Amino acid sequence: MERSDHLEEIFGPVAETTHCALRRRRTLEEVTMLAVELAREGREGRKIGTMFVIGDVDSVLERSRPLILDPLYGHPDEVRDISRPDFRETVKELAQLDGAFVVASRGTFVSAGRFIDVELTPENFLPGLGTRHAAAASISAATSAIPVVVSQSSVVRVFADGEVRAEIIPELFLLSREQFFTRDASVQRVPEAGFTMALAQDG
Repeated sequence: MERSDHLEEIFGPVAETTHCALRRRRTLEEVTMLAVELAREGREGRKIGTMFVIGDVDSVLERSRPLILDPLYGHPDEVRDISRPDFRETVKELAQLDGAFVVASRGTFVSAGRFIDVELTPENFLPGLGTRHAAAASISAATSAIPVVVSQSSVVRVFADGEVRAEIIPELFLLSREQFFTRDASVQRVPEAGFTMALAQDG
């Protein structure tokens, strides 16, 4: 099975929960896969947290500000594409820095190290989750962007319209350099909780 087929098979149900357009959906699947890799692997022997904000770039940039000099600034679009294996490794290194990545719907990384402004409303602060998740809820409520959050507890959450739409437990997935696949895994919908949970099947 081709890599693109694996992405659709595993992350298609997650992408469906966001109701995003087809072009952004493929980018969302690629970014979610990268987020799961980060959650599993960490960096330099430690767990890290980060956030990717996909789509509605102009609105996201208006509602955020740089924390550091942007390490992606000035590099050609073609080298900042999610599909490039060498660039994916660069992103994993940059994920150790504070701030969020901003990603265009077509899969080009636009900026790194962005501080997302948070609307201080009760809806944006989710029980048991921190400020990174509050920022994801806030920016997805204010724009059409879809944030993907890697928590330091190694859980990946996907947001849309101010809500958690998917939650992925990376330990249930297996990775190889050639492909991304899952063994005896399924995506269970939990409508009342507003998200999907990736769970291993019994037996």
